[in-house]
Order: sequence, then structure tokens, then C-alpha cells
Amino acid sequence: MEWYEALSFLLGMILFFMFIGVPVSLAFLAANMIGATYFMGGSGDLTRQMSRGIGQLVNNALPTVTTFNLMPVPMFLLMGEIFFHTGLANKMFSAVEKLMGRIPGRLSFVTVAGGTAFATLSGSSMGSTALLGSLMVPEMQKRGYKKHMAIGPILGTGGLAMLIPPSALGVLLATLANLDVGQLLIAGVVPGLMLASFYVLLILGMCLWDPDAAPSYEVEDHTFGEKMRLLVFDVLPMMSVVVAVILLILNGWATPSESAAFGSLGVLLLAIVYRKLTWDGFVKSVTGALRVTTMALLIIFGSATFSALLAFSGASSGLINWATQFDYPPTVMLLIMFGILLVLGMFMDQLSMMLLTVPIFFPLAQTFGFDLIWFGVIVLLALEISFTTPPFGLLLFVMKGVSAPGTTMRDIYMAAIPYMGCAMLLVGLLIIWPEIALWLPGLGK
Repeated sequence: MEWYEALSFLLGMILFFMFIGVPVSLAFLAANMIGATYFMGGSGDLTRQMSRGIGQLVNNALPTVTTFNLMPVPMFLLMGEIFFHTGLANKMFSAVEKLMGRIPGRLSFVTVAGGTAFATLSGSSMGSTALLGSLMVPEMQKRGYKKHMAIGPILGTGGLAMLIPPSALGVLLATLANLDVGQLLIAGVVPGLMLASFYVLLILGMCLWDPDAAPSYEVEDHTFGEKMRLLVFDVLPMMSVVVAVILLILNGWATPSESAAFGSLGVLLLAIVYRKLTWDGFVKSVTGALRVTTMALLIIFGSATFSALLAFSGASSGLINWATQFDYPPTVMLLIMFGILLVLGMFMDQLSMMLLTVPIFFPLAQTFGFDLIWFGVIVLLALEISFTTPPFGLLLFVMKGVSAPGTTMRDIYMAAIPYMGCAMLLVGLLIIWPEIALWLPGLGK
């Protein structure tokens, strides 16, 4: 079988199973089992072929899901779940809002500031968007904010959870692509903060262009002492956990797994100190983290077996040889891969996209001489943008679920476009100046 026939066969089976409604992880497992029987089973009757093929596939893939590098995933997820279910998130948002004072469009700025902080603590884009939507949209609409001023910042900052550590998706990407987990997490810090800054400038420009988009209103005055108290007791303790996690990884004082455990313990202790921890909240936090971790392990197992099949069938090497025969500059090939991710994001969730593309894109990126940590940041940005890519980006539907009655999908699409433009601008800057992503990881070497 030629490489393109093998690739079409494997991808076609996966798409077929997904089309008929099989869950993504099970679709990959089913396709992998059939592929293993065909490519790795050798000769003999069907039962013997299946036994040999699937046995070899499991032996190849099992080390991937038992690696210690995956430990940050449940720890980061638990960290965000505790932060959400104990009410620490609401406490921090309330403090940030009071600290903003009377500035125009303050609630939109609160969304960016508080959303960026929450994204770093939760590591979950959908969780961040759901919380911001339920907290901020009703308040902004009550204050007369136009829809794009209420919805846009939430969609933008919701995606920051992918870039700014702790990022569970970043850990998964690093594991699937065999990258240094700590280096990839640290590489997302500067781009993530730059993107948040772009959002602030965008909101400021919208307020100056159309003052009625975010009407001013009377707010309660707080003395300097009261603001300092809010900052010291309600904001800095939460953010200190994130800063500590980043510093532990950056300075090499702890591995990403140890840093993630420290972060979970830090948020748990804060919940105890603030008397926010309840047994019900703790159970919900552990259950939520366990559910997503189990799904992630199935995804990783499916990806590892899929990669093994691509290599064994010759599809990977054939695709690389085919792609490199074109006389395209590496940047053009990068943009093609980026565009493919955006198109896939219209129809698939981010884990499924990683499952399909990582085994193909990262070997290609290495062939073209890209720094793989830098390329990983580009991929995370593509995944973030695809979260809000019309018509089927997942965050768009999460936003629809928490928006006020009467909000149409067109309203949500139009609100998302300027923030997608900011992310596209960051991608362009990263292509021109890769040091934006590579400077901070280089300090820890």
C-alpha cells in the first residue's frame, strides 16, 4: 500500500467513526485496532492477526500514558477546579472590579484582568469562559454595555488558558510531541501577557471610538487603604501561586510535576485559610479533575497508537518526503499548517485536533528546521484561535449558553473577530521575532 493510501485509510476510518457519532477517543481506538490488525498483524487467520497487531500496538503505546511527564495534567486541573468550586474566583473578581475605579469600560477591563488571572489558575478555556460569562455578562448588560463589549473580552481571555501556565493543554501537547514540558509552559508566558495587553489596547480603542459602547456609571469610592487591603488579601495571594509555579519551573528548583503539585496544594491551603473549602466543593473539584484526566489519557493513548501506525505503514515518512519536495519557503509551510488547524477548529475540539495533527506536523516542523518549542507556542495559538473560529468554535457555544436571551450567534461571531485579529497579530510577531517565545525559556538553561 502506498503512503497516501495508508494515510487516507487511517484518517478515513477515524472520520467515518466520528461521522456516525462514535466518541472521539473511541473512534481513534477503533480505527487504531483495525489499522493495527492490517499493518502489524502479519499473516495467518484474522484472530491471530488481531492478537499480534493489537498486542504490538499496546506495547508501543503503553509507555506514553505511564510517563511521569503527565503528572502536571491532573494537578493543574485540580488546581483550577478548587479555585472555581470554592468561590476563590468570585472573591478575586470582586476585588479586581473594585480596584479598577471609574475608568471607562471598566467592566471590560475587569474581564481581561480577572480573566487572565483566572486563566492562569484554571488552565481551562471552557471553564474560564463559562465563569466569566455567568459573572460578567449580566452585570455589563445591566450597565448598558453593547454586546460586543460584553462578549468579546470574555471570548478573548478564555483562550489565554492555553498559553499562560499552568496550561493542561500545553502539558498534553508537550507530551504528545515529545517536548520539554517546562520549556513549553514557560515559552507561553510572554506571548500570553502580550496578547492580554493587545486586548486592553483594543478595548481602550473601542471606548474612544464609541463612548456609548461602555457607558460610565457611578461606582462606590474606596480609599487607598481599602484598595491596598483588597490587593494584598484578595488578589496577590491567588496570583502568588501562579508566580511561584512559574518561578519553580523557570529556575529549575522543581520539575513541572512537582510545581503542579505545589500549585494544587497552594490553592487548597488558600481555600482553607479563607474558610471557603467545603466537603461538597472538594468532591466536585476532585471529580471534575478526574473526569478530564481520564479523557486526556484516552486521547494520549489514541494519539500514541495513531503515531505508531503512521510510522509503521510508511505514511509519516511518505508525507514528509512529499511535503518537502515542494519548493516552498518554510514560512509558507508554517502558514499552511496554521491554516489547517484553523479549518479543523471549525468542526473539531482541540484534543481531537492535536490527536490528528501532532504526529504529522511536528515531524514536518523538525524537517523544516523550526525550533519545536517555538512551533509548539504557534500551535497553541492556533488552537486558541480555533476555539472561537466561526461557525463551530467550542467557546462560541459556551458563550451562547451563558449569554442573555436574545443574543444571536451572529452577535457572538462579530464580537469574537477583533480578538481573533489580536491573536493573529501575535502569530505574525512570533514569526518575525521568535525570541518573544524563546527568550524566557532561555533564561532557565
